[in-house]
Amino acid sequence: MSNENTNKKQQQLEQFKTDDSGKKMTTNQGLKISEDEFSLKAGVRGPTLLEDFHFREKMTHFDHERIPERIVHARGAGAHGEFELYESLEDVTKAGFLTDTSRKTPVFVRFSTVAGSKGSADLARDARGFATKFYTDEGNYDLVGNNIPVFFIQDAIKFPDLVHAVKPEPHNEIPQAASAHDTFWDFVANNQESAHMVMWTMSDRAIPRSYRMMEGFGVHTFRFINAEGKAHFVKFHWKPVLGTHSVVWDEAQKLNGKNPDFHKADLFESIENGDYPEYELGVQLVSEEDEFKFDFDVLDPTKLWPEEDVPVRIVGKMTLNRNPDNFFAETEQVAFHPGHLVPGIDFTNDPLLQGRLFSYTDTQLIRLGGPNFHELPINRPVCPFFNNQRDGYGRQTINKGKVAYHKNSLENNTPEPAAPEEGGFEHYQEKMEGRKVRARSDSFKDHFSQATLFYNSMSAPEKEHLTNAFSFELGKCESESVRRQVVDMFANVSTELASAVAKNIGLEAPQGSDSGVTKSSPALSQENTVKSAKTRKVLLIAGDGFEGDVPSIIEKLEGEGVEVEIVSESMGVLKGTDGSELKVDQTFLIADSVLYDALYAVGGKDLSKKFVQTTSYFLNEAFMHFKPIGATHEGTKWLEANDIADSPGVVHGNDADSFTHSFVEAIKAHRHWSREV
Repeated sequence: MSNENTNKKQQQLEQFKTDDSGKKMTTNQGLKISEDEFSLKAGVRGPTLLEDFHFREKMTHFDHERIPERIVHARGAGAHGEFELYESLEDVTKAGFLTDTSRKTPVFVRFSTVAGSKGSADLARDARGFATKFYTDEGNYDLVGNNIPVFFIQDAIKFPDLVHAVKPEPHNEIPQAASAHDTFWDFVANNQESAHMVMWTMSDRAIPRSYRMMEGFGVHTFRFINAEGKAHFVKFHWKPVLGTHSVVWDEAQKLNGKNPDFHKADLFESIENGDYPEYELGVQLVSEEDEFKFDFDVLDPTKLWPEEDVPVRIVGKMTLNRNPDNFFAETEQVAFHPGHLVPGIDFTNDPLLQGRLFSYTDTQLIRLGGPNFHELPINRPVCPFFNNQRDGYGRQTINKGKVAYHKNSLENNTPEPAAPEEGGFEHYQEKMEGRKVRARSDSFKDHFSQATLFYNSMSAPEKEHLTNAFSFELGKCESESVRRQVVDMFANVSTELASAVAKNIGLEAPQGSDSGVTKSSPALSQENTVKSAKTRKVLLIAGDGFEGDVPSIIEKLEGEGVEVEIVSESMGVLKGTDGSELKVDQTFLIADSVLYDALYAVGGKDLSKKFVQTTSYFLNEAFMHFKPIGATHEGTKWLEANDIADSPGVVHGNDADSFTHSFVEAIKAHRHWSREV
């Protein structure tokens, strides 16, 4: 391009540049806005009103900012499965799939990261989406949640602000899929309702071991309504049968380089191998008369209901047993919406949920090209659907006849509405009163008590990981003012945490004191989860001349559900001292310790210097990541050479039965944090 043309192009661009500093906020029509924190409601705890033109304009613009990739949750993986009910919930809901224990309800689940683009890596520090579509006989029901039970904001009008802050900074599109930058932490410091969620995203929950070992939550408070019309507030939980487990931060960063599809591949391969991911569905229930008996507002999406106060009732199990046939047609085109309901489930006035009810349909219109996304095979309900909607982009149904309106006589007024006793959906008749206001209930104003509850509930290693995560993220911020504001803010949560972070990033200890909350909730710590060796992957390091009992040890490990892969210097078959054989699955060029849950060092005869050096690297890296390590025969010498033989979680010995039992127990523990403490 010539200099003349370059100048012309620059002049063209200049006329569109703006400087918003010092200006008053307006709508896109130029109307000055007096409030941008709260959506318009019928009373401070009432529902959001459709007439809120400012909310609709702001959210519509946000929903349409990216095409065709999802704005958030762009990177994901999906699977088909089925849901079975353990016990009927007819005492609290009339939803058929939650009352009939003889039914098997097909489901499709999409897991995802939130902040990164479709091309980002799986192990970003981030919340994870956990969205489930139930194809019920009464229509599709979508439970659209995350792996964290709370959220950053209390009102949906703030969602564009949150995502703009956490996305790559607009002047340079850096960093990708990361919150460790100025704009995110500036948002946190100046929107302190985010304190509780930030504690979760800085914890190990934000770097899960796999989708199979990750909890899911509906986040919002919904309503159950039974056949008699009685309502209960409800929160939904998915509990992984294998327990809730995570990786460590150094491991996560290396995994993003070694295999950026680590979570996606784990889900796909597990299903292909028949190791079907399983999650139990639990519900927390609060009767309407108990709505105000807690020290938090049950409608506040930045608050959880402690399981010790409101027990989780386990009612069923979901099994994911089939991979998609086509990633684009199914995983990419699936369209979730929290407004897809069935009789027996309804909304509450949670202001974040109220906004999502508008946003999701609006997003699908641009992402999937129009109003007929429900006709895509992955989105079609299993029950028939009839209405007077016609035409539009992507229409697949060929409607017969000339009537497309209600009421009518030409077609005997069909289709016609179904009465509630015929299965027609009926909104819960909640009494509403209040002035039309842009405000938030005073009961939403406590931003720190549950953040402190979370911190109090962590084990010593988990607290150390929190400190390191905050220190890493704030250490990446260029603005000292932002770092200072965040440290001062989290002194309200824990002076211990804030002071440790301040020291790590070169700031003076913050002034003030924390919330004073001493309560804890053991259910929040991953130390108290299910411990199992099933489907854990062990990398066995061996060469020619291995001892003859190794194949029997492998058989015993696999009998406990452990998956063993053999790594050596080259592919082929290894020969044992007794003539037994082991087929090599991976070479050192392909395998890496971070890709496995545990290592088992076997050794061999006449191994090369490179073999020994690589093995030492693998062992030390696994040790640094607190993973179980086992060794027999020649492999024990490597443990001694690296001075790790007598450490917690390191198992060795030449008695096959005793070794196998002890090694399986070490694998069940997942990580051996006493090395750290």
